[in-house]
Amino acid sequence: MLQPLVTMIVFTVLFGRIVKVPSDGIPYPLFSYSGLLLWTYFSVALTGGAGSLVGNSNLIGKVYFPREALPAAPILAALVDLGVSILLLFGLMIYYHAPFTWHLLFLPFLVVELAVFVMAVSMALAAVNVKYRDVKHALPFVIQLWMFLSPVIYPTSMVPERYRFLLAFNPLTGIIETWRDCIFPGRTMNWFLLEASLAITVLVLFLGASYFKSTERAFADII
Repeated sequence: MLQPLVTMIVFTVLFGRIVKVPSDGIPYPLFSYSGLLLWTYFSVALTGGAGSLVGNSNLIGKVYFPREALPAAPILAALVDLGVSILLLFGLMIYYHAPFTWHLLFLPFLVVELAVFVMAVSMALAAVNVKYRDVKHALPFVIQLWMFLSPVIYPTSMVPERYRFLLAFNPLTGIIETWRDCIFPGRTMNWFLLEASLAITVLVLFLGASYFKSTERAFADII
């Protein structure tokens, strides 16, 4: 619950004051925290979801239930911490005199999209982890690298314009950027990033669910 707040303080000192990373005119603590709370949810939920099948192997062999419930459980549980983090975000907005607008009503839809994307990736990784247990060792590195490939601590405007189209291949870019567009008035909504994010989320959900279903029968035998 406090992880994004603590990380925000560290990043504000390191990237905001020492490196002086731009933040599109938004106070850097508020800018970074708005991205970090989504990223923290993503990383915590994905880690829990990816290891859910192996971590509950005793249930898989004894009780029949929808196996999708296992990766879904940590994803739904992490929403509680995300909700508290959003309340802290509102507190920071008050502190920095950021106005509350009707655009905030769109935030729940972005949370749903993020949860669906995490579920999609978690189902695929959880199924792969059943057969290849090294996934749990590689995942922290992948998650860390993924953070720096996402506009969590820097704005997309910092990326050279000729390379910005590559950001659309990362669904988290569209979610985080739209999230900030809804929170901070005056920003221009990048519909291309949001549409690309939604399209890739649907595709990954289809592929992840398909792979999960195709390997589900072997879970009990392998585990």
